[in-house]
Amino acid sequence: MRALNLLESLDLDRPVDEVWAMIADFDALSKWLPPVVSSVADKGNEIGSVRHLVLDAPGDPSFDEELTAYDAAGRSYSYEILAVDPQVLPVENYTSTIIVRDNGKGGAKVEWSGAFDAASGFDGATPVEAVRGVYRAGLDSLTKMAAAA
Repeated sequence: MRALNLLESLDLDRPVDEVWAMIADFDALSKWLPPVVSSVADKGNEIGSVRHLVLDAPGDPSFDEELTAYDAAGRSYSYEILAVDPQVLPVENYTSTIIVRDNGKGGAKVEWSGAFDAASGFDGATPVEAVRGVYRAGLDSLTKMAAAA
């Protein structure tokens, strides 16, 4: 069991399938997560697909994530970070799931959760705040995309 857990969510006044279409492709992260400038996946939405992320930061830091579960009908996927420089994201043993559900009000609820350990040399608050920042950046971007749709 991971030492740290985080769940961020967002309600959108858009149809569930429309919201799922925004994030459904494992290699589409760069389309809705602002710090990511490139997110190429070697096998698309196939389990075991590895996406290589390049971030918009000095030195173009990058790392890889592997798709561990994909459920188009259930509108969810899970992935894990294979390895990341702790100066980029101070986590180890990171796993995450993103799911789009009906919010019961005619719209969609996006839930993004993660479980992870603090990277060596970091206290628990630092990685939680770093991951929360990533999740909030993505969810805020989805809000803007939904408003523009």
